[in-house]
Amino acid sequence: MAGAIIENMSTKKLVIMGVTLLLFQAFAFMVGGLIAPSPTTAVHYMATKCVDTTKHREESKWFMPWGPNQCDKIQNFEEAMAKKIEANNIVFAVHIPLPNKEMSPWFQFMLVILQFDIAFKMYNQIEDGSLATIDVGLAYRDDTVSEWTEMAHSFEQRKLSCNFTTAKTFENEGRYYECDLLPFMEVGSVAHKYYLLNIRLPVNERKKVNVGIGEIKDIRLVSIHQNGGFTKVWFAMKTFLTPSILIIMIWYWRRILMMSRPPVLLEKVILALGISMTFINIPVEWFSVGFNWTWMLLFGDIRQGIFYSMLLSFWIIFCGEHLMDQTERNRFSVYWKQVGPIVFGSFCLFIFDMCERGVQLTNPFYSIWASDVGTELAMAFIIVAGICACLYFLFLCFMVFQVFRNISGKRTSLPAMSKARRLHYEGLIFRFKFLMLVTLACAAMTVIFFIISQVNEGHWHWGEHTVQVNSAFFTGIYGMWNLYVFAIMFLYAPSHKRYGDEQSSGQCITGDNGGNSGEDIQLTTTITHVDGPTEIYKMTGKEAQE
Repeated sequence: MAGAIIENMSTKKLVIMGVTLLLFQAFAFMVGGLIAPSPTTAVHYMATKCVDTTKHREESKWFMPWGPNQCDKIQNFEEAMAKKIEANNIVFAVHIPLPNKEMSPWFQFMLVILQFDIAFKMYNQIEDGSLATIDVGLAYRDDTVSEWTEMAHSFEQRKLSCNFTTAKTFENEGRYYECDLLPFMEVGSVAHKYYLLNIRLPVNERKKVNVGIGEIKDIRLVSIHQNGGFTKVWFAMKTFLTPSILIIMIWYWRRILMMSRPPVLLEKVILALGISMTFINIPVEWFSVGFNWTWMLLFGDIRQGIFYSMLLSFWIIFCGEHLMDQTERNRFSVYWKQVGPIVFGSFCLFIFDMCERGVQLTNPFYSIWASDVGTELAMAFIIVAGICACLYFLFLCFMVFQVFRNISGKRTSLPAMSKARRLHYEGLIFRFKFLMLVTLACAAMTVIFFIISQVNEGHWHWGEHTVQVNSAFFTGIYGMWNLYVFAIMFLYAPSHKRYGDEQSSGQCITGDNGGNSGEDIQLTTTITHVDGPTEIYKMTGKEAQE
């Protein structure tokens, strides 16, 4: 076999392939922009104040805010004081979803954010560093008549972060504090039709429980879930792309094994990239529609982390193999300084995810953002991850620049070749440089997507504005990864096409006279023993010698 397909395929066919991939890329963006709805939906709820009239609290009793079995309600706390109802007997009830609606497994997850409406009182102000202690229970059912089944129960603490923007005077009593949103709950699957939250704010002055948190008037919740329409489009893309990548990967490796030489490191890494792409493609999410698999969010994060680390490592090795001399290349150990930090960063991502979503498998009310230390760690992690992603891209740009400079050094030998051979090598160099530029563009989009994803995931926790990620961005980037991996495996597969003996032997590159005089110039000093997928790979492995 003579080289790889990227070298031996005609320019016309390469252009057709490039245009086809470009059309598929445009289609991936249009699927998200024109067909899929926005990725998530936010629904706002106001908690209903129910009164627990039982003398002894019953753990199995659930308070419904509306419907045939609705609870005894009060409008405000002034009414509770008039009726001599204690704070410990008030239950804030929220039914998810709103009346006459149902939740669906297609929603995939449910994230709930909490916000207190706190009125300013001169003699009941919010103390610095005050903690709200919350006794919360979550129940579910799948019809409107059956009993509620407890899903989770927990005592949680959330630090209040509130500002009063006007003067703290008697004239301004009754005005509301501006309080940050608080992380409240995250469920990794939406397997049931109806959910019920019962929230209590127990008061114990002796133990300083819920003392110094101001006068809470209402509790508001924001429920965020994935749109069912977006989920169906996402699943359809995965179902279509999985066999495409799997087939090209099997075809690629069969061609590699048909060669007389063993696979080189670059070819093995391309296979590993294909495997990681297939792993993230496999649409196991279909099972989440029929099964209550709360660990699917965590599993999805793990799959994406493996793909990120493999993709970033591939780009480093892909560039490095075109920089190393023949004694250093084809050895994975020489890349430990570059790949090591990528693996370490991916491991840190995994630990960070396990600290939150791992714990949420048993307690959906847990949040790493609930404490000062957790918030600082999470914020620092997101900032450091963004900085590292940018530094990685700059380092990759530097490596690509070095590769281009290395090739330019070899290019000085081209004028001494025969015209046909010179044009052949110039064509190979142009194709390789174009592929490297496409690689840089993919890397830039991946880094941008990673940073925006991290920011977007944390914006509800910060209570600040962030970038609205459009569905087209998700489907476009996901399509880009698949098309890039497909193109790399196809273009770097061994070609069956052969050229004339002059071009296929690779022995030496001579001047127009074809003789063995001093004008003979060799690019690779008898490269018959240099194994590699492409001529450019072989050419960059040695210094040009005259």
